[in-house]
Amino acid sequence: MGLAAWNIPLQSQGQSDRLMPPMKIIVAILFVLLVLLQIKLWSGDGGLVDTVQLQRAVDQQQQENSALSERNKALEAEVEDLKKGVDAIEERARSELGLIKPGETFFQTVDE
Repeated sequence: MGLAAWNIPLQSQGQSDRLMPPMKIIVAILFVLLVLLQIKLWSGDGGLVDTVQLQRAVDQQQQENSALSERNKALEAEVEDLKKGVDAIEERARSELGLIKPGETFFQTVDE
C-alpha cells in the first residue's frame, strides 16, 4: 500500500512549508513570553543580579564578623588575664598610670 491509497498527498499543492497565520501568532506569543521571562530572571526581584549582589554582601559581612570574632577572643583573653593575673594589672598600671614600686628609682628620658 502506498501513500496514495491512504489519500495522503505527497506534497500539498500551492502550500509551502511555511506556518499558517494562526501558528505564527502562537509562535510570536511564545517568543515574547520567553523574552519576558528571561528579563524577569536576570533583572527582576530575586533575579540573578539581586542574587549576586546579596552574595557579595553576605561575603563581606562574614569577613567583618570573622575579624570582630578574633577581636572579641583577644579581649576575652585580656579580661581573663586581668581577672586572674596580678602581672597584667601591674604592667598596665606601669605603662598607663606610671606606677613605681617602693624602692624603685624612676628615670625619665627626654628626646630633644
